[in-house]
Amino acid sequence: MPTDTDSRQAILDAGQRTIAHKGWAAVGLNELLSEAGVPRGSFYYYFKSKDVFGEAMMQEYFREYLADMDEVFGQQDLPAADRLMQYWQHWRETQSLDDCQGKCLAVKLGAEVSDLSEPMRIALKDGTTGITERIARMITAGQADGSLSSEIEPARTAQMLYDLWLGASVMAKIHRTMDSVDNAYSVTAQTLHP
Repeated sequence: MPTDTDSRQAILDAGQRTIAHKGWAAVGLNELLSEAGVPRGSFYYYFKSKDVFGEAMMQEYFREYLADMDEVFGQQDLPAADRLMQYWQHWRETQSLDDCQGKCLAVKLGAEVSDLSEPMRIALKDGTTGITERIARMITAGQADGSLSSEIEPARTAQMLYDLWLGASVMAKIHRTMDSVDNAYSVTAQTLHP
């Protein structure tokens, strides 16, 4: 028997999958609930509006995303540079041109919702800040273990690399080719290993 928590999570999971594929404006409440397999009343029990749902969905997305990053970056048996490159390789592998299966929600929604919903914009800002802070810490760790150049400024480099990858992911969708993501990988490797 599903619990209340299961219903809430089903709605969030369905939202991530469906909205990552179609976008925020293209997904209506009926489609979302059908995908989640829950009644309409369940939605309003947990979320007062679509914007409140969107904020919760983004927070859940980043909670999972950051936990995945922490797992990759927590592999103490690898030099920090290798862990960083493993993260970027994973990004490349999960950026399907047709369906990123909820793994590229920041790419999909960043521009679309930032002008529409202040709570969702803040959730995106907080989540992406968490990502760049982790990248910066890993760069610092790489400098400490000698796997990365001490000439790299961690915070600025982390932001630049994340911006590069976001842009590359958008261009991959526009051009329907992974060339921009492959270029981002090459630039990242050159930046981290001059």
